[in-house]
Amino acid sequence: MVRPSDFAAARDRLVRELVAEGDIRSPRVQEAFIQVPREEFVRSGDRSAAYADVPLPIGEGQTISAPSMIAIMLEEARLAPGEKVLEIGTGSGYHAALLACLVGAENVTSIERIPALAVWGQENLARSGFGGVTVVQGDGSLGYPAGAPYDCILATAGSPRIPEPWPRQLAAQGRIVAPIGASRFGQDLVIARLRPAGSLEIRRGTPCAFVPLVGEQAWPSS
Repeated sequence: MVRPSDFAAARDRLVRELVAEGDIRSPRVQEAFIQVPREEFVRSGDRSAAYADVPLPIGEGQTISAPSMIAIMLEEARLAPGEKVLEIGTGSGYHAALLACLVGAENVTSIERIPALAVWGQENLARSGFGGVTVVQGDGSLGYPAGAPYDCILATAGSPRIPEPWPRQLAAQGRIVAPIGASRFGQDLVIARLRPAGSLEIRRGTPCAFVPLVGEQAWPSS
């Protein structure tokens, strides 16, 4: 059995590596990674690998992303305390916990398509002290209009394009950080900002490979 002190040491070591590699650049993102126990957001059989910089399976054909990729997304999002965030794809809840550290749990809504993962992710968040995050079950490609407008929408699954409902749910100067690409398993991280006229200013960043975003405005289920 891995002791809590061993997990803490592994977490610190991973954070130092991510800082050295330039994936973590800001003190706030660094502190979020230190605060969130990734071992609480993986399957029991994978706890010993919780601080390897690799994606891990979480069931239902989904994964928890590699920490380096999550760090890159959070740095691109440039979140400020108190900003309102919609996460597309709760998964195990790990990414939502990091978001909670950055903006406050009460400002994070996370939507998950798969009912079993929505329940598990919410349980993980509550057990780890992030129960203030709102988790809803539904089609993330449609966003979540009930909680709009959002300062930032972040997606943890890849879409062939930015779904049409997302920009309409952004606040003024809001942004989208999402893996976008023509392949179901290969994308570029896209950073989009809402212009005053309502169009998006789009920049393509790091190549990445996320599981596909399935939904009405993304990839079909089959």
